[in-house]
Amino acid sequence: MKKFSGKVVALLMAIALVVGAGGSYAVFGVVQSRQAPVATATAGSTISDKDTAKIKAIHDLIEKEYFQKVSGSKLYDGAIKGMIEALNDPFSSYMNAKTASDFTQSLSSSFQGIGAEVQMVGKQVTIISPIKGSPAEKAGLKPKDAIVTINGKSTDGLDINEAVNKIRGKKGTVVRIGIKRPGVANALTFAIKRDDIPIRTVDSKMIKRDGQPIGYIAITQFNENTDKEFSTALSKLEGNGMKGLIIDVRGNPGGYLQAVEKIGNLLVPDNKPIVQIEDRAGKKQPFYSTLKKKKNYPITALIDGGSASASEILAGALHQAGGYPLVGVKSFGKGTVQQGIELSDKSELKLTTDKWLTPNGDWIHKKGIKPTINVKQPDYYYVAPIILKKGKTLKADQNNDTIADAQKMLKAAGQNPGRTDGYFSAQTVQAVKAFQKAKKLPASGIINQKTADALQQATLSAISNQKNDRQLNAAVNEIVNAIQK
Repeated sequence: MKKFSGKVVALLMAIALVVGAGGSYAVFGVVQSRQAPVATATAGSTISDKDTAKIKAIHDLIEKEYFQKVSGSKLYDGAIKGMIEALNDPFSSYMNAKTASDFTQSLSSSFQGIGAEVQMVGKQVTIISPIKGSPAEKAGLKPKDAIVTINGKSTDGLDINEAVNKIRGKKGTVVRIGIKRPGVANALTFAIKRDDIPIRTVDSKMIKRDGQPIGYIAITQFNENTDKEFSTALSKLEGNGMKGLIIDVRGNPGGYLQAVEKIGNLLVPDNKPIVQIEDRAGKKQPFYSTLKKKKNYPITALIDGGSASASEILAGALHQAGGYPLVGVKSFGKGTVQQGIELSDKSELKLTTDKWLTPNGDWIHKKGIKPTINVKQPDYYYVAPIILKKGKTLKADQNNDTIADAQKMLKAAGQNPGRTDGYFSAQTVQAVKAFQKAKKLPASGIINQKTADALQQATLSAISNQKNDRQLNAAVNEIVNAIQK
């Protein structure tokens, strides 16, 4: 049986907003760092001496004749970025020496920021997923949110690193991010206070249902310690007599491929590969688990639209190689592998070099993995926080998307607005009054910013309550049914 080795063992990492005082950079799918000389063509390159001379000539003309002084290194960096953009691949990128150095520092065990993973979709910086427990999640950022402004300035023309650099800052400071959300007509603005980002990647607990102890392990991302954390959590749950296991990779944007392999070795039998790597010539290399037989308890995995990259590898392996069900909604759909190449001047190129395929050979890129049990969360899980302009309110007979979100929040708070289509009806007025009375606010039936903030807190409280998590409850029921068979 083959094991992961060489370049495949290294990083397969989702684009991460590591927005902190020490650095703030985006990368997706780093496989392995290696060194290469600067300005040396590879063997078999189709670029001619004439082409390289042309680039040099244009560089020299701009440097000497342009009406403003511009550094030569800046011009070459721009030329390199242009080549990367020509690939039309959001997962390939270039970082100059300073950016690469700061990014390396940001991979340490802790950082400060907003905690959201992003990628370029077309020319738009877009959220993959907020990290669980992060300021971004608490503020209400969602997968597929497009970042259109940062502190009131448009993101048009910014590359991924430039955008992230503008978002970074010290703990306690606030960044205002303008979002265009699919299905929402108006842009949304989020004021997010930067904070320490959670670095522990595994959380576990025992859930009791119908007298059955069910283990639950949530993986927020895959870093260099995740497999150790997972192994410790799994051993503890098994030692406490669990009868089934739920693995939660919802909102997990990816991480180290090596961590997936090691976790797969604990859960997935070796009858099929955990993953297959396919190069551009179509040659496939499968990698197998060392586990000889399935666990003696049922397993179910939770996925959603924020489950990407390494999370999808694990989900695909659990389902196709382990035969375990997946609960939730379709995953993100990132099926490529990147290689990090450090040049001799310490700049770094991250280039898509391979595809990864599921155990059955499926390429899920831009398609995602479909759950075997499709379960959507309550509508209030997907609402945006209500941020009203100074002096503005929401009141009877108005009709807009913000009111629709407020109505869904009222339902989260246990009130009945009568409808959730955005029309502020008489029944919605009564629901607002009842909510205001419960929160000891003036019972006007009008939503001002103070009432909106209280609705947001009530919604977050409802989301954090396990009984409202339809996906988790469906997974628990699946495990209980499997135990009782």
